[in-house]
Amino acid sequence: KCSYSEGTAPELYVLLRMRQPSHSSCTDTDATCLEIITVTVGATVPTGFELTAAEEVKEKIGVDARVSKDRGRIYFPITTDKLFQVHLLRSVDNLFVVVEEYDHYQFKQSKEEALMDFQQLASKLPWTNALEVWKLNGTLKKKKGHRKGGNGSKMKPNIEAHHATEADTEQQELTEAVDASEGQTKAESTPGLEDCEQTSEELASGAKPIKFRVTCNRAGDKHSFSSNEAARDFGGAVQEFFQWKADMTKFDIEVLLNIHNEEVVIGIALTEESLHRRNISHFGPTTLRSTLCYGMLRLCKPQASDIILDPMCGTGAIPLEGAIEFNSSFYIAGDNNDMAVNRTVNNICHIQKRRADKGSAPCLPIDTVRWDLCSLPMRTSSVDIIITDMPFGKRMGSRKKNWDLYPSCLREMARVCRPGTGKAVLLTQDKKCFAKAISRMGGLWRKLHTVWVNVGGLHAGVYLLKRTGAVFGQTPEDVHESRGALNEQANEKEDKELS
Repeated sequence: KCSYSEGTAPELYVLLRMRQPSHSSCTDTDATCLEIITVTVGATVPTGFELTAAEEVKEKIGVDARVSKDRGRIYFPITTDKLFQVHLLRSVDNLFVVVEEYDHYQFKQSKEEALMDFQQLASKLPWTNALEVWKLNGTLKKKKGHRKGGNGSKMKPNIEAHHATEADTEQQELTEAVDASEGQTKAESTPGLEDCEQTSEELASGAKPIKFRVTCNRAGDKHSFSSNEAARDFGGAVQEFFQWKADMTKFDIEVLLNIHNEEVVIGIALTEESLHRRNISHFGPTTLRSTLCYGMLRLCKPQASDIILDPMCGTGAIPLEGAIEFNSSFYIAGDNNDMAVNRTVNNICHIQKRRADKGSAPCLPIDTVRWDLCSLPMRTSSVDIIITDMPFGKRMGSRKKNWDLYPSCLREMARVCRPGTGKAVLLTQDKKCFAKAISRMGGLWRKLHTVWVNVGGLHAGVYLLKRTGAVFGQTPEDVHESRGALNEQANEKEDKELS
């Protein structure tokens, strides 16, 4: 990622204001009287779960989403009266409104000509609708303060603490917006509209100049320019066209220039920070993104009254996401590390306090236990779904230990999981070790599906397993392991006698 942040701007030249009501009977306090327009919204999603995100968009918003050629992105149409629903999607990381997209952009061969095209492109783009959506988006979130910038080291210390709680506040305000829309209570939408009008007046008077930056995301090896050069030249043209002021950290608008081979998409960001931070307040060394947790949960399709187990919960990201979104099931989170269990408890308390402050029922269908993964204090065949992030052997554990850990935990999971109907969704980057362990579990687990994902730059797999109908303790694998355990105990006894 590279961002443009050069130069200064003269007095603000405002090109945009909210559209006037289309009906004379509308009052100033009725936000629904603003003219409804349709735009295309882009969303970044966990790589590998694009189709899952598209399914959620269809289910919750009722429109068809298109998966981008560039993995990790989807696009879908939305009307401005349903914009608040976009922020309530659980599978998306970042959102942006599309200004223009080109499926087959013809890049010039030389660097100078290609960059000159970017400079000329800024004045040719249809900015109006995208900028109106950006303004409306600000009223829905009742934005306060500056957004988080790209260079955190240059920001004031208290900014970091502000953004740690920003996601919680944003979720609460968006929920209130949903309630206001469903209940047709116009009074609650008044402050947001007034804020927007006030902001427009400030911008028009020049008291509050718009600050911006351009961020370029480029993929492909057939470009004659770098991401930094594209952001620099395109950003300079945007600044000259709008007379905005460039600011790397305390910007109001982030213009996105996404280039993937021949595909070029220009957009304006609608999220201040990734939506995956919504649940976790106490992070650990391997905390999963909430959006990835949601994709894993949808993969196993939780049903009402299901008992769902995360035997290696870490900070509790997976069971927390499930308890919030699929709350008709009950979740048990456990770990053998005291610090991890404490983080999970703290994250649960954080969510419950937030729900209580909003007036919602604070209790979540979740419990936390400290246990040994290979000897779970659970009855045999008592769990419907097991879903967990297994140690990669990088930040936690080691590849060598995984060769012993994976077969043991898969066997214990098979013991507590219901034969015939039980499922497991397991995430791991140690694919070789996992494949070997699964091959020795043929009588207990059957692999149904694999989703390849990107986790912090690591190529990992999400494996959907089905528990076979075999009774635990009566499969060839169990007999083999039992004999191995007995032989090992006999060898230890002989060693002691000889010593």
